[in-house]
Amino acid sequence: MTVHVFGTMGTVVSLRADDGALDRTDLASVEAVFGRYDRVFSLYRDDSPLSRIARGDLPLASADAEVRDVYALAVDWRNRTSGAFTPHRPDGVVDLSGVVKALAMAEAGAFLDARAGDWLLAVGGDVLARGSHGGEPWGVGVVDPAARDRLAAVVDVAGTRRAVATSGSSERGQHIWRRGGEVFTQVTVIADDIVTADVLATAIAAGDGRDLDRFTHDFDVDVITFDADGAARATPAASDWVV
Repeated sequence: MTVHVFGTMGTVVSLRADDGALDRTDLASVEAVFGRYDRVFSLYRDDSPLSRIARGDLPLASADAEVRDVYALAVDWRNRTSGAFTPHRPDGVVDLSGVVKALAMAEAGAFLDARAGDWLLAVGGDVLARGSHGGEPWGVGVVDPAARDRLAAVVDVAGTRRAVATSGSSERGQHIWRRGGEVFTQVTVIADDIVTADVLATAIAAGDGRDLDRFTHDFDVDVITFDADGAARATPAASDWVV
């Protein structure tokens, strides 16, 4: 098993693949995907188009098509989640980080699908995978938000369920723009694609029990949540993964 680790987008990427499946050029191509999204969408880079938009130096309508398309995608998710997910910070600044990391993972995943056999891509706690590991499904650990040294669940990534995304305050502190008080300290969403998983993990963490019920009804996802009091809840298909 080849393991390749690199830093990008303010986080760490870990790629696992079959030995010999990827050469140095392939690994550089994966890194380049994340580097391009970071150069365009990072608000921590003064020269990125999104930073120029935030400063008022570049009107959004005048930005390149890629920026406008990603913004439109984020707005569409805002509408689909009734505002639980939003591409705007409370001060009105456009912040597309809620979809950009997942889009980079999806693009890198498409490249890996064409190049590698079995592989797993982990980026800042979110995971996208294909195939299996040693003949068994990839196992993705979900850390207990109340005890970071133990696992609360182990998700089997298999078949079409290729994406796992976790959002919450226990790891990174309060970074989610909540619509009300904190109901969920941690939310893990398992889906067929990483954008859906990542967006809905954020939307549920930002919302409440009604949002959880609606999203699990409207979208084909499995969900594991932890309430503010530490209680765990899981949708039926995810219940077997909870330790």
